[in-house]
Amino acid sequence: MPRVALGIAYEGSEWKGWQTQPSGLTVQDQLERALGQFLAQPVDTVCAGRTDAGVHAFAQVVHLDTTAQRTEESWVRGLNALLPRSIAIQWARSVSDDFHARFAAGARTYVYLLRTERVRAPLVRGRMGWTHYPLDLDMMRAAANCLLGEHDFSSFRSSECQAASPVRTLSALDIQRNGDFFLFTFTANAFLHHMVRNLMGALLLVGRGRKPVEWVSEVLMACDRRRAAATFAPDGLYLASVDYPERFGLPVVDAHQALFSATGLCFPGA
Repeated sequence: MPRVALGIAYEGSEWKGWQTQPSGLTVQDQLERALGQFLAQPVDTVCAGRTDAGVHAFAQVVHLDTTAQRTEESWVRGLNALLPRSIAIQWARSVSDDFHARFAAGARTYVYLLRTERVRAPLVRGRMGWTHYPLDLDMMRAAANCLLGEHDFSSFRSSECQAASPVRTLSALDIQRNGDFFLFTFTANAFLHHMVRNLMGALLLVGRGRKPVEWVSEVLMACDRRRAAATFAPDGLYLASVDYPERFGLPVVDAHQALFSATGLCFPGA
């Protein structure tokens, strides 16, 4: 059966995450409802990464199998006419049947946008994380270096995580600053449930001076969630890009350019 890949962006504040739930208030539920109307038949989708409640995406990728024949532009325009305003198809491609949105992905990149200011800013509520504490950029960068590479990230996974193994390879963890804003960029082969938000919690404790840099290594090696920091808010977290082999011919998303387009913020070196 022919396979189609879709690129999706969404503002996740009003949704209970990606994965379908009985309430129907998830991004997957909304997408599959629109697909059912568009194709006049029920459709199941598979995504690149299951985002949490309140988390956003520039570049979620899904695949589906269908015998329906549509042009790529028809997929985009037709589905967007049926989706809520906070969810939009960005592109559509016909792909070979060996493409799999989850298992064919070589890496995933998340970005976290954080604002540091004395009081919260209601006009960006849900779009950016916030802390009123000053943060030390150099300390956080030093702590980030302790996390790079292949590790057992049990200390940074939620108790509800269903992954068969806690071992992941974190290939990049970059932190940039622009005035009162910080941009954290995480790239890994895959992420555990709440992993990025738990890493954020640890990095911010170091940035505030509450913990020394070496504490992050101690927590990582402990493989014990109880040793780590609290899970940080989902507000500023975005699934920014998913990397696939070139042979599939999918659009390449520049995570930082997407963030600039959405917020107007530019970060030196990003």
